[in-house]
Amino acid sequence: MESWEFGRAVRRWRDRVQPAAAGVPVGGRRRTLGLRREELAGLAGISVDYLTRLEQGRATSPSVQVVEALARALRVSDAERDLLFRLSGHSTPGLDVVSSRITPSVQRLLDRLANTPVAVYDATWTLIVANAPYDALMGPTTSWQGIERNSVWRHLVGPGSRAVHTPEQQREFEAGLVADLRLTAARYPHDQRLKQLIREITAHSPRFEKLWESSAPTPHQDFGRHKVIDHPDVGHITLDCDTLVVAANDLRIMIYTAEPDIDDAERLSLAIVLGTQSLID
Repeated sequence: MESWEFGRAVRRWRDRVQPAAAGVPVGGRRRTLGLRREELAGLAGISVDYLTRLEQGRATSPSVQVVEALARALRVSDAERDLLFRLSGHSTPGLDVVSSRITPSVQRLLDRLANTPVAVYDATWTLIVANAPYDALMGPTTSWQGIERNSVWRHLVGPGSRAVHTPEQQREFEAGLVADLRLTAARYPHDQRLKQLIREITAHSPRFEKLWESSAPTPHQDFGRHKVIDHPDVGHITLDCDTLVVAANDLRIMIYTAEPDIDDAERLSLAIVLGTQSLID
């Protein structure tokens, strides 16, 4: 791998990304016009130490997921993304693997929703990116690593989320997630990362294994429905949760909104203000 050239490319492109354009709060004096190293690391979901070693050519084996995350955080063009993959020693992911690519057009959509809680998932329900209002509403996501970013794992093995479900709703929600994942596995039979995800969840969740082996998959039933969020500072907030599917990249964009001029809208606004202030602090 051309480790030095890879690191130079990341460092050069980091300098040209405007913090405000990347959704990074700008405050106080800055010694650089572009992103700080810790800011890029946070956007890409990797440690500052690892990013430092990559930029200095001391880390020589970034995974496909890390390269994709850096390409997304750096907002590179398609041609630059291809170059970054070549410099890392990988081929650009093809159509036979689950995509985590956020195209410039999708990124522009996310930019226009900068004040609305939004999260983007790939076809395995693994979180690709969440904006600051989403973290303010649902809790910080930037520290999640690896399988922690997968919603199927989080709800059947891990801590779940702030969404409030009755036992029946929880069962339906879990069944829908597993059905979606099973359909994804059928579309991407050669994706090794997807196979490993399924093995890991199966090893830790008898409930997942039972659902996986159950009858034919049914469509996910949690799209476009009301959700009640139990926020630790403002209490319960009832919101509309709409999921947009980007067919070309097999992405799911989850958007939380409240009907204007009602108490839930005020609680949502307060949750975002409190949460984003804590993130900046």
